[in-house]
Formats: sequence, C-alpha cells, structure tokens
Amino acid sequence: MWRRLGLVFVMLLAGAGIAGAEDYPARPVTMVVGAAAGGPIDVFGRLLAERMSPALGQRVVIENVGGGGGTLGAQRVVRAEPDGYTALLGTIATHANPQLYGSKPLYDPLTDFTPVGLVAEIPLIVIVRKDFPANTFQEFAAYARANPGKLNYGSAGVGSASHLGCVMVDQAMGANTQHVPYRGTGPAMQDLLAGRIDFLCDIAVTAVQSIKSGTVKGLATLAGRRLPVLPDMPTAAESGLPMVRAYTWTAVFLPKGASPQVVAKLNTATVTAMNSPGLSEQLSDLAAVLVTPERRTPTYLAGFVKSEWDKWGAAIRAGGAIPKE
Repeated sequence: MWRRLGLVFVMLLAGAGIAGAEDYPARPVTMVVGAAAGGPIDVFGRLLAERMSPALGQRVVIENVGGGGGTLGAQRVVRAEPDGYTALLGTIATHANPQLYGSKPLYDPLTDFTPVGLVAEIPLIVIVRKDFPANTFQEFAAYARANPGKLNYGSAGVGSASHLGCVMVDQAMGANTQHVPYRGTGPAMQDLLAGRIDFLCDIAVTAVQSIKSGTVKGLATLAGRRLPVLPDMPTAAESGLPMVRAYTWTAVFLPKGASPQVVAKLNTATVTAMNSPGLSEQLSDLAAVLVTPERRTPTYLAGFVKSEWDKWGAAIRAGGAIPKE
C-alpha cells in the first residue's frame, strides 16, 4: 500500500510540474540586471522588458543587483528557483568574469544556467585622452610598445567588458599597459578627461558621445565592422589587429533546471520583443545591434557562451589577469 501511495504522490508532483509549466507565467517575472540603474545595460534591459511583458501576458520587472562586475546579480539568479520567474540579463561580465576567481568562482557560467536566447552585441571602442601623442590606432600601438609599463587604462571594474577588452588589445599589440579599475565607467571617463589615465576600451554607447564632443580621441572600434554612428572610424582589423573582436553582449538566462516548456515560452517572448517595431532603432542609439534570427535560440546561446569562455579565458590568462594558484 505504501508503495502505491508513494507512486501516486510522485505522479501528483509530476503533474503539478507540468501544469505549472503550461500555466507559466502566472505572475510577474523578475529580470536581474547586474549593473546600477541608469547605465547602458540597465537601459537596454528596460527596453527589452517593456516589450517582453505583452508577449508573456505578465510584467517583466527589472531588479538591479550591482557589484562584482555583474557576478553578484548572476549569483542571485543561480540561487533562485528554476521556475522561470527569476531570469538574468547576462553579459560578457557575468559569463567571463568568473575566470578571474581562479579555481573558486562564485558560480559556473557553463553549468549553472539554462540558456534562453542571445539578444544583442555592443562593441567596445579604444579611446585616448585628447592630448595623447597618437591620432591613429597604429600610432597608439607603436607608442605603447615603445613605452612598456608607462600607459594606464581605466575600466568599469575587474572583469568588466572594458577591462577584458583592454586585456585583449594589450595582448594583441604586444604591449604592457597597466590596469586601473574604477567603480563604473563614469569615474574612469572622468579621469580620462582629466588626463590621469591614458586610454579606455569603452562601451560604444558612452564612447560615441565623448568622441563626437571632441573631449577624447576615438582610435578604433573593436567590432567586426564599422559603426553607422562613427562611419569614419576603422575597425581593429583595419588597424592591424585582425584577431581582435571585443564587445559586450546581452542574453537571457534562467537558473539551471528550468523546464523546456518554460524556456520555450521565455525564448518566444524574447524573440517577439526583439522583432517589435522601433526596438532596433532605439538600440542603434546605444550602438547595440540585435543578433540575427539564427543566433537567438537556446542551443546557439549554449555554444556561444562556451566559445566566449574559451576566447576571453585565453586572453586574460595570457595577459596575467587570472591569479596564479
């Protein structure tokens, strides 16, 4: 009798899980953004969430959890129930940064999440203080090699896209520049404008404004193609570094163990939001580009995260950014 009752109990639990997935979502969904409110990633997340809400029939609410270059927000999602009601707007920082913690990362980006869909890419731009003795990226690279250890670059913090992008550039140039981490891109930009640091590998949305105002020099975009907002600026490949592609990206993740039904519904809502009228134009103001349709699936995102982990891991190990154990 007890065996029969146990079997009935298991069947009831399984039925409840299926019903829960079929009814999903029955309440608002929280999307965690691992950055402060008002920044470019936060703005991006709110534009996406606003369009996902009608597609889901429930509000998608942004929760900002800053700190650790985005990893604290990601850790919040890792610890959440995998029921689809807590999602992460992931970036390169949340999924490459953990390598900086050596053998004791806060979580495993490859196994602790359920991929939902890749959304957009936002390139980085190499910018220098306006009185820097170089006007092209080639001149900058030559100067950096000729002055090892003398140039300083700022970043939004250890493990941020601006940090890892400059690590990759430094390695590709064969130079030795010094990292100065800040609590966000804003303070780093202020010190660049004041001449206290020499360069940044800044996210395009903030770099473009400073370049157009003439307060800094823009030398190269680290994207694979020129940016429509800066058509005269060459790419890294055009500037002699064909292997450098540095950008941040945004993607939606759920905690490990989310059901395929929930993943499918959230992916459909994400793609519907991406296809909504006007979003592409709004994102162009952030210098962000929506990924093409074949790159929006959970399967693609899983492979993409692995390739990003390998790419950035190789760069930061070669650049000495990972502590030796």
